[in-house]
Amino acid sequence: MGRVYNFSAGPAVLPEEVLKEAAADMLDYKGCGMSVMEMSHRSKMFQDIIDTAEADFRELVGVPENYKVLFLQGGGSLQFSAVPLNLMKNKVADYIITGNWAKKAFEEAQKYGDVKAVASSADKTYSYIPDCSDLPIRENADYVYICENNTIYGTKYHKLPNTKGKILVSDVSSCFLSEPVDITKYGVMYGGVQKNIGPAGVVIDVIREDLIRDDVLPFTPNLLKWKTQADKGSMFNTPNCYGIYICGLVFKWLKKNGGLTAAKERNEKKAKVLYDFLDESELFKGTVRREDRSLMNVPFVTGNEELDAKFVKEAAENGLVNLKGHRTVGGMRASIYNAMPYEGVVKLVEFMKKFETENK
Repeated sequence: MGRVYNFSAGPAVLPEEVLKEAAADMLDYKGCGMSVMEMSHRSKMFQDIIDTAEADFRELVGVPENYKVLFLQGGGSLQFSAVPLNLMKNKVADYIITGNWAKKAFEEAQKYGDVKAVASSADKTYSYIPDCSDLPIRENADYVYICENNTIYGTKYHKLPNTKGKILVSDVSSCFLSEPVDITKYGVMYGGVQKNIGPAGVVIDVIREDLIRDDVLPFTPNLLKWKTQADKGSMFNTPNCYGIYICGLVFKWLKKNGGLTAAKERNEKKAKVLYDFLDESELFKGTVRREDRSLMNVPFVTGNEELDAKFVKEAAENGLVNLKGHRTVGGMRASIYNAMPYEGVVKLVEFMKKFETENK
């Protein structure tokens, strides 16, 4: 069959160029006679790999000097615990619930303190982002938490919430490196890399240095203390060496292709093709309020479950795979991350047009 157009929400499509480079390096990385998978994380060679990856990431994102970049394990979900454990001084936190992952983070944080949902879009199946301009954020809140791009529901904060001076913590797993960001607006930004940056198994944390402290909640596991990891340059224990290496190749690929400004332009161009079709289609309907649409995850439905299933099956037969929506919402979802080529989205829309004609 050859390479398909993979619309999976994560683990997701990676740049073909990166995969080819990794394949060429597989048995013998840069003449050292072994794979990155086999080398010691304490070797100079691997130290160079992680140092270069961090330097390229910092350059791409524009990370200020007073922020640490950590390459950790446990995915975004382990940070649901790490965030309250590291940041709760008053044991008070305010969460904005815009989907499954924000809800799970909220439920996890409740184990550690007084955690309140100050806004939610659950009333309309998370199909919009609530107005966050004047929320009842508590005076003694340690932080305000958001999931910035909602993979399952296809929504995105296009304006960050007014946190009233409180630290903003953002899970950016599914919009990571898709567009330029101003890191200074965040106390903590983190994301699993398996959607837009690399293979599953790495989470990147960008944390303002004053938030990396010893005085965390007393029962915090050593490995979940950001200070433990920051003091050892992400290598307190053996990191996900191969995952970090692939992330590093993706950073180089992004830099070579114009950085995050160019990435955003490509992503907007791709998303426009799909959203424009959904807006005029008689069969397919997008499910997200227009002003809150994600550039990365596009959910849509026909309104008929049997027809949805038929579409997913026939699309796969045509090399357009992983279009089934998340089990909590059904329908379809096209994840069109950085590495999804423009042609992939064009092919998808061509197939949707054909399917609509045949199934009206």
